[in-house]
Amino acid sequence: MTKSSTIHTVAILASALALSLTINNPAVAVTFDWATIGDVGNAGDNGGSLGSVDYEFRISKTEVTNAQYVEFLNAVAATDAYGLYKTDMGSTTLGGIVRNGISGSYTYAVKSDAIGQGPGGSDYGYANKPVNFISWYDAVRFTNWLTSGTTESGTYAITGGGPNSGSVSVPDHATLGAGKFFLPSKDEWYKAAYYDGTGGVYYNYATGSDITPDNNLPSADSGNSVNYYDLAATHTTGDPNYPLTDVGSYLLSSSPYGTFDQNGSLWEWTDTVGSTSGSIQGGSWYYHPLGGSSSILDREWDTFGFRVAQSAVPEPSTYAMAGLGLVALGGISLRRRQRQRKKVN
Repeated sequence: MTKSSTIHTVAILASALALSLTINNPAVAVTFDWATIGDVGNAGDNGGSLGSVDYEFRISKTEVTNAQYVEFLNAVAATDAYGLYKTDMGSTTLGGIVRNGISGSYTYAVKSDAIGQGPGGSDYGYANKPVNFISWYDAVRFTNWLTSGTTESGTYAITGGGPNSGSVSVPDHATLGAGKFFLPSKDEWYKAAYYDGTGGVYYNYATGSDITPDNNLPSADSGNSVNYYDLAATHTTGDPNYPLTDVGSYLLSSSPYGTFDQNGSLWEWTDTVGSTSGSIQGGSWYYHPLGGSSSILDREWDTFGFRVAQSAVPEPSTYAMAGLGLVALGGISLRRRQRQRKKVN
């Protein structure tokens, strides 16, 4: 093998490596700030299995926003054959997305700010509010799109699909290829919210506390603050007609892993499901900051949203070492052949 052919081989191997590292991450215009959930094989809460996960994964630190969901809609819903947009998103003060045009050429945009309707007479902006009116099918299709650029395949195989319907194959997250996007399972969601790997303990709330959080505005974040509407006390988070806070606003009130708003804000879908219903977690802005429940999969309420998870991705240093290894192997191969030619001559 000549020097040039060896270099060519190394280049091909390096290109193949790069392709394998990016194939599950298409160039979509949505990015996330991730929390890595390690502490593999942790015990479940209260002596049970809830929250026990025996593999590493990542979860978005915040809920999916209106701006992120608009990118999704503009990419896949010109016709909206799968009912990914709900008209309440545009017609109510709680929704944050408007649709224009006709079927076949629909376009979507974040709703204009509600002037003077935020706390203290501030403008209520929608771009960084969590997207709501989301069904389980909407959330699953969003994660498919992140993985493959399409809605019906990627992480979840969907057959016979229509608006808020279809037969969905939910995969085993432990065996997913690196970089695949998915809805967190109930156990994954619970671990990210309540588990503290440093002490090996579970907290009652996703603020790293066992004390019921207050519902101060983000500007008065106490370190144990959550956006919820307490019917038994004064609601201080804002106007009930414009109740949502920007994702990640409670900077002092994160979970031990660094996630935000896993209590209050919106109920969040997981992919732990039965035949017609699925697990939702975290409570919502409308009443209580804590809770785990179930809901019909096609339900789209103003209190329902989601966050995404991703199977573990090797560290960049791993990529670099692999690339250096390929180059080193190529160099060794070249030197061996040079020595062999000298012996023959």
